[in-house]
Amino acid sequence: MKDAILDTPAIELRGIRKTFKLSEEKNAKTVLALDGVDLSFRKGEFTTIIGPSGCGKTTLLRIIASLALPDEGEVLVDGQVVTEPGIRRAMVFQNFGLFPWKTVIDNVLFPLAVRNFPADEAREKAMRHIKQVGLEKFVDAYPHQLSGGMQQRVGLARALSTGADILLMDEPFGAIDAQTRELMQEELMRICQEEKKTVIFITHDLDEAVMLADRVLLMSRGPGKVRELIPVDLPRPRFGYDIRAHKSFIEVRGHLWHELRNDLIEQNEQERS
Repeated sequence: MKDAILDTPAIELRGIRKTFKLSEEKNAKTVLALDGVDLSFRKGEFTTIIGPSGCGKTTLLRIIASLALPDEGEVLVDGQVVTEPGIRRAMVFQNFGLFPWKTVIDNVLFPLAVRNFPADEAREKAMRHIKQVGLEKFVDAYPHQLSGGMQQRVGLARALSTGADILLMDEPFGAIDAQTRELMQEELMRICQEEKKTVIFITHDLDEAVMLADRVLLMSRGPGKVRELIPVDLPRPRFGYDIRAHKSFIEVRGHLWHELRNDLIEQNEQERS
């Protein structure tokens, strides 16, 4: 029984299918966003998701978070079906999602206040995660006083403060500059390795997809399906340009670009015809 528990995936998707109406009209056309997605994510695994625009990446992540429900299929967390958001899963968005009228400390405290944590315990926990992301000197600053990278650090600290062991990240570094992005990648890998987080991370950046992942999920052009799950055999920690020169990095990145390039060429040809 103990081995069965250890082998239970952190997240399992069974037959996920999702459609959207193009308008609110009664007979409006529908678009099939996801078509029969079956997947499992191991505990403590870092999975990146990459695929053409419109392949259903964000829809898939929102269904895992129970921010959207599938038309068919089910999501399981530790073997239990889930249909509503829970404290085990935390979302980190590209647009930071901070409350502009709250300071750094109050933004990070927010999920703890919602759960009625005792004030002293909540502040201690929030400060620990603020220090983890290197913002202890900015606890009383407001979001507009911070750079984009610093705001994203606040968003990460807030997600960590929930105590969630599953982080669902939708292009969280897409809106920050390249140098800050690399620092945030290193910070995220360090924290997730220390705290044994299960991470599902959407990106359009091929280098980022390979750099961060234990496995890369490549999705097909819409309707979204699992096209390929690619293991990334790279040593950790993975800091610096040395990793980009590693044979496995070059092979996986080259394979991803080859597959995505073919999708883009096919899409452009269809649009011209």
